[in-house]
Amino acid sequence: MIKAMRTAASGMSAQQMNVDNIANNLANVNTTGFKKSKVEFQDVLYQRINQAGVSSATGSVIPTNLEVGYGVKPVATTRQFAMGELQSTENPLDMAIQGNGFFQVAMPDGTNAYTRDGTFKVSPDGRLITSDGFFVYPEITIPEDAESVQVTPEGVVSVMQVGQAEPTEIGQFELARFVNPAGLSAMGHNLFQFTAASGDPITAVPGEEGIGAIAQGYLEVSNVDVVNEMVNMIIAQRAYEINSKAIQTSEDMTQIATNLKR
Repeated sequence: MIKAMRTAASGMSAQQMNVDNIANNLANVNTTGFKKSKVEFQDVLYQRINQAGVSSATGSVIPTNLEVGYGVKPVATTRQFAMGELQSTENPLDMAIQGNGFFQVAMPDGTNAYTRDGTFKVSPDGRLITSDGFFVYPEITIPEDAESVQVTPEGVVSVMQVGQAEPTEIGQFELARFVNPAGLSAMGHNLFQFTAASGDPITAVPGEEGIGAIAQGYLEVSNVDVVNEMVNMIIAQRAYEINSKAIQTSEDMTQIATNLKR
């Protein structure tokens, strides 16, 4: 009976983590560029009482195993990088990537981070930055006398300056992609960092090397589907309840066995 309790307890713990993950997805339903994740589970050890394929006492071969499992464990949270819908903002500094790829962000320690959040701002010295003040990489500086900013789908940045009839090219976006984006490590602040699992970043201008184009004046919304997440939450809740019932049933059976001598 104790084994059943521990097995069911592992199921409750796993579903608690599942609900925690669903709650995080729902909490970020309005987070720009957010990518939902799901928890993956595996069964654990088994107690094998009889093994299939061995000879029985009668000389015949045992056709199936007799084994009892010890529950479940979470093994991964997989980030799903399906593209979210594009939302028009009419802000020339808002950017979205149509397809694969990430914007590159220069971190204070000299490394680069990666994001799908294109809500860019301008620093006091004219450099393009994120909402947290991190500089876009490669660096793009907008002149003080710029009247407007244009970004082509290929990532070429141009400005129309006071007194000029033609736009001036001032920079070029360079995006990054990964062989296994699910291996990226979330840093918070809508940023990811590469790991050995994701592979090194493959950088190129938009539209080349399998990287998507840039849409100026748009933002990519979260790819969280509220209805699906609510359904997943109900399923997780029912699984939690079923495991709690298994513990209660095991306790009842233990009590019956304890009271046999009475």
